[in-house]
Amino acid sequence: MRCVSDEDPYLWLEDIEGEAALRWVAERNAETDAALAADAGFADLKERLREVLDASDRIPYTVRHGTFLYNFWRDAGNARGVWRRTTLEQYRKDAPEWEILLDVDALASAEDEKWIWAGARLRHPDHDRALVCLSRDGGDAVVVREYDLAARAFVEGGFQVAEAKTRIGWIDADTVFVGTDFGPGSLTDAGYPRTVRRWRRGTPLEDAAEVFEAGTGDVEAWAWHDTTPGFERDFVARWLDFFRSEMFPLTPEATLVRIDVPDDARAYAHREHLIVTLKSDWLGQPAGSLLAFDFDAFLAGDRTAEVLFTPDERTALSGHSWTRHHLLLETMRDVSTRIEVLTPADGGGWTRRPLADVPALSAVTVVDTDPDVSDEYFLDVSGFLQPSTLHHGWLDADAETLKQAPARFDTAGLTAEQFFATSPDGTRVPYFVIGPGRSPDGPGPRPALLHGYGGFEVSLTPSYDAVTGRAWLERGGTYVVANIRGGGEYGPDWHRAALGARRPRAYEDFAAVAGDLVARGITTPAMLGATGGSNGGLLMGAMLTRYPHLFGAIVVQVPLLDMLRFHKLLAGSSWTAEFGNPDAEADRPHLREISPYHQFTADRVYPPVLLTTSTRDDRVHPGHARKAAARLRELGHPVLLHENTGGGHAGAGDNEQSAHNEALTHTFLWQHLARPVRPDEED
Repeated sequence: MRCVSDEDPYLWLEDIEGEAALRWVAERNAETDAALAADAGFADLKERLREVLDASDRIPYTVRHGTFLYNFWRDAGNARGVWRRTTLEQYRKDAPEWEILLDVDALASAEDEKWIWAGARLRHPDHDRALVCLSRDGGDAVVVREYDLAARAFVEGGFQVAEAKTRIGWIDADTVFVGTDFGPGSLTDAGYPRTVRRWRRGTPLEDAAEVFEAGTGDVEAWAWHDTTPGFERDFVARWLDFFRSEMFPLTPEATLVRIDVPDDARAYAHREHLIVTLKSDWLGQPAGSLLAFDFDAFLAGDRTAEVLFTPDERTALSGHSWTRHHLLLETMRDVSTRIEVLTPADGGGWTRRPLADVPALSAVTVVDTDPDVSDEYFLDVSGFLQPSTLHHGWLDADAETLKQAPARFDTAGLTAEQFFATSPDGTRVPYFVIGPGRSPDGPGPRPALLHGYGGFEVSLTPSYDAVTGRAWLERGGTYVVANIRGGGEYGPDWHRAALGARRPRAYEDFAAVAGDLVARGITTPAMLGATGGSNGGLLMGAMLTRYPHLFGAIVVQVPLLDMLRFHKLLAGSSWTAEFGNPDAEADRPHLREISPYHQFTADRVYPPVLLTTSTRDDRVHPGHARKAAARLRELGHPVLLHENTGGGHAGAGDNEQSAHNEALTHTFLWQHLARPVRPDEED
């Protein structure tokens, strides 16, 4: 049977809430439940995963605003969660006293709406009001309501915005910048705000004064107010595509003068500095560098840069955070992170020193700082087999271990190692293997699960995953994380190597890791599974259509799979810079080649597939997974589909849904991978 033509027979499954489509989804869900949820071990596995997700002794990570530390928390008694705060003195205790600000479960019950917390923006400097964002069942679109923290109530007659993919932020006590759906012509092709307006309290939203407008083909427009004392200023910007943007200081005269950095760079103002992260070479500095300029001098034409970081072939910039007087610099060397303290010197230049020793194959993350007030920092360190430790301190002073997460799964006999596979073009591709230590007289190949993403310059770094630990490692499986091209593990060049028509390099890398696992005797093709979500779901589709012989089962989560229509579905047009534009003659041929939906055929043997998505995913359209499942069924291939009715792009809106989804995934994988291997399956 031929591949799907441009005349798509399953377009009707793109009707998200269509009666026929939902009836078809219900039938697929029933099949999946019968195959997986009815498994003898499913209920126990789900309960153990729910226990991890609901555990009361998890680290409650916080963000400081003024004198309080704020946290959003879910557990068994708060399925939708509570927004709460405490003091540092209380936070140091094993059982802090929390002040509940907003109970989302109570709100959802009172309003008979499936509200999901989507964050809050506090008003500076008093931190007395917040713009609270609430999502209906997990979608990216939110409603916005002004909240009074002292009264513990929404402000009657305060700032409110109806459901949309809104961008909003405080300017002063009575004014906000807002970008939202103002009706026809107000959104970009990607569905994000095209205009930004200045909205004063007590006036109709539709009368707010427009301050900036992007093009319909741009991704979005946005604006923000810098509240730094002594450096208060406004900025507007537009995303030209997913990677390119333009930024402008907004003067009292409303004149726009672009900050003249490369449009693929990331730039922002911090006090007297302009900080620029390069994605391409500029001013004699390579892509991946971090530069600092004097902000006012730069606007006047001075291009004298302080070089804060220069990458090499093994080291890349991971991130950076400001305290009041210092810059915390996070870097990765072969995907293990390091952290330094950089300090601007009075006479020019910057000094640097390491902040903390980090164990090998670990990740260190700056959780929070207080850049307007102090040199306080919160620092998290974890590894694949090392639960998180939260450190707290002030730079140039002693640090303390503030919180230590308990172990959630048995690590006895487990090791974490890093290996390198060789891709067909000779590129060395790092990957991590977590599982039973190997010895010459030890057990042979085991079931293994290979995870990857490979896009949008996203890096997969070491982390402690209790769900994977309980669902996979404790049962004797091996877990593998592949750091393939398309990600950011080695900086912008690693990403660009798999951009657009070069996308197959990422797929070759992932297949090379799969082959290397077999060559090392860690697993066999029949016992090797693969998982990935979103862009990683596209990666899984590529494994299915290009390398089906390498895998015994594949899980494809909230995926992109129709690469000839992705730009017409929800936020898809914002990703053409990553993949290419199906409407462009130059791009359409390679997009057809990497489109799994158009490459499915009846004459190939595919491993069993589980597709997962969400009806409420308003980022990656559920039609991708639906149509792929329908096409595979038509061709006679083994496929299951699970579509959660809520949860948005995360696929789950609460811990119950998350535990259910994870139990389905790992039950499916264990059913197909942890079985005796027949002699004819060895190769």
